[in-house]
Amino acid sequence: MNAVSTPTETGAVLEYRLTAADRCDSCGAQAYIAAEVNGSELLFCAHHGRKYEEKLRAIATSWHDETARLAEAV
Repeated sequence: MNAVSTPTETGAVLEYRLTAADRCDSCGAQAYIAAEVNGSELLFCAHHGRKYEEKLRAIATSWHDETARLAEAV
C-alpha cells in the first residue's frame, strides 16, 4: 500500500514540507506534489502532478500532496 501524506495541523499552524524553492521536474513551476519512486523524489506542480498521478501512484512508495495550499491563497 502506498503511503499518502498531507499537511499536518499543529495547534492552529499548518506545517508544510514543500517551499517556493521546490520546483516541478517537468516545467519548473512551484512544486506542490512530491512522489517517491525507486528511492528518488520527484517534484511536480499541481498541473503535472494531476497529469501523471494515476501512473505514479501505481509505482510510488509515497505521495505528498500540498495542492490544497492553492485554494488557501485565493
